[in-house]
Amino acid sequence: MTDTHVVTAKDGTPDFLRLDSPADRLAFRQWFAAIAEYQALRPTAELPPEINDCAALLRYAYRGALHAHNQAWLEENRLEPLAFLPSVKKYAYPHTPLGAVLFRVRPPLSPEDLKSSFAEFADARTLVHFNTFFVSRDVRLALPGDLLFYRQLEQNSPYHSITFVGRSQLIKGEDADDPILVYHTGPIDKSPGEMRRIQLSQLLQHPSPRWRPVPGNSNFLGVYRWNILRDTN
Repeated sequence: MTDTHVVTAKDGTPDFLRLDSPADRLAFRQWFAAIAEYQALRPTAELPPEINDCAALLRYAYRGALHAHNQAWLEENRLEPLAFLPSVKKYAYPHTPLGAVLFRVRPPLSPEDLKSSFAEFADARTLVHFNTFFVSRDVRLALPGDLLFYRQLEQNSPYHSITFVGRSQLIKGEDADDPILVYHTGPIDKSPGEMRRIQLSQLLQHPSPRWRPVPGNSNFLGVYRWNILRDTN
């Protein structure tokens, strides 16, 4: 096996995809959180059509966080106020080591078949099992850009994700001690669903206990972090 196929963490993500430097990891977190949050702030009619459930939001923000955030991109995505944020330097979407296929969709295969085990599409179950790693069941340990995953067996699509934004980079003056979270509901009955933005205190007091991110809730799988952010040193 050549160095280009090394998987130090044994999580199926090749090291050439990992963001090695603290600066790159921070840049990814900031952009991922901001892009995800903005989808919950923009008018519903302007929401990109591809964002139709919780996993679609993650894929959209993930690609965007790895983009080169030049002026054209900022204008197209209406994120000019964040022009001061640095971009990831190791590579830029879609010119990554694997092109546009960013998400592992099945268990690790041989190095010769590496690219075929990645795809542009991945549902919530695939994202949690093959593209992220478990951090904790204590939501207080979540960092911006981390994910809260749930498994709700009573739903048609049992896996659900919520993005931990932390302190908003888009709205100033909010309570810095009450982190922001965003998610897409996915289809509800006959409606396409919607983006939602809530504070952690609200989620902890959700009317339905199965959505509260607390260790005693068996539906809450915990806080997860993207594999490309794993520090293998």
